Amino acid sequence: MRAVALGGGHGLHATLTALRRITRAVTAVVTVADDGGSSGRLRRELGLLPPGDLRQAFAAFAAEDGGRLWAEVFQHRFGGDGALAGHAVGNLLLAGLFEVLGDPVAALDEASGLMGISGRVLPMSPEPLEIEGEVSGLDSEDPDAIRRIRGQVAVASTPGQVHRITLHPAGRQERPPRGCAEAIEAVLEADVVFLGPGSWFTSVLPHVLVPDLHDALVRTTATKVVVLNLVPQPGETGGFSPERHLDVLFEHAPALRVDAVVADRDSVPDPASLRRAAERLGARACLGAVADPVVAGRHDPGALAQCMREALGLGGEHCG
Repeated sequence: MRAVALGGGHGLHATLTALRRITRAVTAVVTVADDGGSSGRLRRELGLLPPGDLRQAFAAFAAEDGGRLWAEVFQHRFGGDGALAGHAVGNLLLAGLFEVLGDPVAALDEASGLMGISGRVLPMSPEPLEIEGEVSGLDSEDPDAIRRIRGQVAVASTPGQVHRITLHPAGRQERPPRGCAEAIEAVLEADVVFLGPGSWFTSVLPHVLVPDLHDALVRTTATKVVVLNLVPQPGETGGFSPERHLDVLFEHAPALRVDAVVADRDSVPDPASLRRAAERLGARACLGAVADPVVAGRHDPGALAQCMREALGLGGEHCG
């Protein structure tokens, strides 16, 4: 079964970790709009794709393929207060491959071979992208006034309420972003496609705002599954219900239809409302106990894999 997972950061890490328990043929399609931390520094200084979310995908694959040392090294950050302080080893390695090979897809494929992993990691676009958000609640005199803020970090950490985002190449607002050809091909040839969990406005929704990637998601014959977050994210989705996440997805991609929505049963106060919201996307809701019982706010990989199986019609009674 050929699976594609779209997202970024810890959310994509969770999806990949669970998916590898179902199939070995997994491709990660990763957001490239990060402008903070180590990724932001490398992006600004070298003009490269921000490597942080790509690094997270590699770490997930390495941990599941038995390369736990590689996963740990890739995630290791240098300490101290020098030029390397805060940089992750994986970010620097990927940046070096980007510069030497000059082709981000070739560089990522080379990294897969170097780490001995069977999964493939692809960027959603071959160029760094920039997010702009329409946000209310930033004006004390007029709380309903909409302000535009720019950058992934600004959108993710805003104290206001995000209503909508747009996406464009960095410094090129006059044209839409280009999709990665290999990522588009992977979506079109997939048997199953997963979207989410993750930071909704900065890791999940950007994928449906790349026009040719959006078109591939609409056209693919793959079974499409949305995995919801366990809790709202302060700033981005503070106060959002699970069904509001789906409504926002529909507002940004009204032509998109999905087959199933996976959510944690204990994170859904009103299952009937979620089921109705899922039906508006053409989907059925699959609710199960998929939260990690030890680490708050994190999915349990085994339980999530079981619920994914049920959502795909592969058997199991973990979700309902």
